[in-house]
Amino acid sequence: MKSLKDLLNKKKTIGPLNLDDQTVFYVFRKVIKEEFGNVGAGKLAADFFKNKTLFVKSESSVWLNELWTNRGKVMKKMNGELGEDAVRNIKTK
Repeated sequence: MKSLKDLLNKKKTIGPLNLDDQTVFYVFRKVIKEEFGNVGAGKLAADFFKNKTLFVKSESSVWLNELWTNRGKVMKKMNGELGEDAVRNIKTK
């Protein structure tokens, strides 16, 4: 029988997550809908994901400013669903 210590050490050796753009975009839409409702989800769109940075675009500078103000909370919720340190930064365009 394996000890609990061996199982916990084995869990830590699992490699880093390889996230594809679609997964990150889905979680972003879900978190934005929770935070800002249907209007926010319609106004903010994830553009691309590279080097743990999510780039977001919108037609309205007001919504980009709202996202920028709450980016810490959004990143915390996204990392809670995707795994710790999956998204390090959110940039707006």
